[in-house]
Amino acid sequence: MQESDLIIYKNNEGNIIVDAIYKDETLWLSQKSMSKVFDCSIYNISLRLKNIFKEGELDENSVVEEYSVTASDGKKYIINSFLIIELL
Repeated sequence: MQESDLIIYKNNEGNIIVDAIYKDETLWLSQKSMSKVFDCSIYNISLRLKNIFKEGELDENSVVEEYSVTASDGKKYIINSFLIIELL
């Protein structure tokens, strides 16, 4: 893989199931992608992350990175991606 690659997983019908960013030997997922992986709502992921950071289980500055994405309407948005797996 390159320095920063977008990884897209699709189901048999060709629908995107999960997209992730691979950068610096680390896999990053958005809250939306995490909700697909864990089969729950984005709201549940948001609550869990909020509690993780509040309790000091993880340092938000170490596991959150902003990315710019272009939506289907052509507009660019800034999203937060979260460190999922660090490959060493």
